[in-house]
Amino acid sequence: MIARFKDICLDAADAHALGGFWAGILDGKLVDTGDGDTRVQPAAGRSGAESIWVNRVPEPRTVKTRVHLDLRLAEASPAVLLAAGARLIREPDSEISWWVLADPEGNLFCAFAPGEETRPGPFELVVDSADPVAQARWWAGVLGGEVDTSEKGYASVVGAAGFPWDYWVFDPVPERKTVKNRLHWDVDLTGSEPSALIRAGATLLREPTDTARWWVLADPEGNEFCAFAPAVAAAED
Repeated sequence: MIARFKDICLDAADAHALGGFWAGILDGKLVDTGDGDTRVQPAAGRSGAESIWVNRVPEPRTVKTRVHLDLRLAEASPAVLLAAGARLIREPDSEISWWVLADPEGNLFCAFAPGEETRPGPFELVVDSADPVAQARWWAGVLGGEVDTSEKGYASVVGAAGFPWDYWVFDPVPERKTVKNRLHWDVDLTGSEPSALIRAGATLLREPTDTARWWVLADPEGNEFCAFAPAVAAAED
């Protein structure tokens, strides 16, 4: 293990409006960070690693969401989510048993009916992948945990350090990544810098700056993530 899962970040045209939507449907608290961005603080009793930093960016969303959350509903339908501003993309049918929705800026997410011994809210993070097994094994090598594979082609990491949800799913898709992900995750390094990550196969995209005291890297399929040194991680928390 060379890092721990820290939290997730979501790009937005309007960080306050989009943050408000997610805070509302997740029963969290919207925090104004004072720089044009916001943070969704998780509901009481949930892990701090479920925080969502909503960051204002100039570029619009242009392609399908490659990283998304799956939510467990409290009720038998997503009516509450639709009333909050979500848009219905696809209903359950003979192929899928869940609803596909979009948030107010078009970012896709999935909503599943309540299950036995489950609680409402996020329960897995899903990442589109060209090679799901390789991706899952790579991230398990970075954060620890076990890799489960499926005959349907997807692979999951279970028990990664700091990961707050049940499953981290890498799902097979035919299309390659072409633009920056609108949703990404952050990690806390166990060491003072990311050389171990780079040796493992990550690509360094940006060094820390005076205003952004973390490294920006990409995993083997180009998914961006940010890495924080222990001292910086403690200051951010």
